[in-house]
Amino acid sequence: MSNIMAYLIGLVILYIVGMLLVIPIKVLIKLMINGLIGGVALFIFNFIGGLFGLSIVINPINAVIVGVLGVPGVVLLLILQMLL
Repeated sequence: MSNIMAYLIGLVILYIVGMLLVIPIKVLIKLMINGLIGGVALFIFNFIGGLFGLSIVINPINAVIVGVLGVPGVVLLLILQMLL
């Protein structure tokens, strides 16, 4: 009986550890996809905006903003550029 209880407790601990590892991976994957979409949007905006005299400089701070926020980050950077 004690072997069965030890086995069940081990499975519960394994499940908890597995969930603790899966949740950050999901967040990391979502952040990577969001950053990729934001980077592509920034590249497209700079390509098309260059025709109209609009561009957003690509530097580490802008890359982080676009990486975290995605497409809304590009819009935020454009608004900040217009205001400042």
